[in-house]
Parts: sequence; C-alpha cells; structure tokens
Amino acid sequence: MDKVFITDLIARGIIGINDWEREHPQEILINIIMYTDLREAGESDDINNSVNYRTVAKKVLKHAENAGRLTVEALAADIAKICLKEIGVKKVKVRIEKPGAVRFSKSVGVEIERSSQNF
Repeated sequence: MDKVFITDLIARGIIGINDWEREHPQEILINIIMYTDLREAGESDDINNSVNYRTVAKKVLKHAENAGRLTVEALAADIAKICLKEIGVKKVKVRIEKPGAVRFSKSVGVEIERSSQNF
C-alpha cells in the first residue's frame, strides 16, 4: 500500500494531566502516515485523486491546538479519526510527542495504528 506522510508537524496546545500543563499551550510534535492507493493520482496527475496532505495538516493543527486533551493517547486517536475521514485513507499511523515533557529525555509520546474498522 502507498503512503502519504506528514513529518514533524508542530502544534501548540493544551495537553496534559497536571495543573501546570493546563495553564499554557505547549509544543506537540505530530507525525502521520496515511496508507492509501496512489496509482490513480500518479496516472492522472490530479490532486483530487490523492490525499491532500496540506488539507489534512490544517485539520490536524486546528484540532491539536484547540482540543485541550488530557492525554496524548486521546489526541492520537482524534487525529487518526480525522485522517481516516479522508477519501481513500485505509489505515493511519499517528505518532504524538511532547518534547521536553520528561527530564533527561528529548521527548515522550505514543504511536498508534488505526484503520476504518477500528472506529
């Protein structure tokens, strides 16, 4: 299966379970791989036959910056649902990271894989 990916998309939003995390937006690093069939888009050279990564990125940023989720797990599930609503997306892998959230680590987070069968 073919892939459309978005790498290192940076959002600033409220995420976390601690009171101090709920006071100010923090950096959220988002990586997405959407599995789809790109043969028709490759033949037609028409974006309407593909997954428009710019459109997906805008939807994901808007959600991540406004959702106010407590956990990265919930945000990852939200983003998976957003991606799976795109025409042609069969499966998605979403990785959410919170840079600097744990002392002595570059980042922490989760990675999930979902298909339309999961929702």
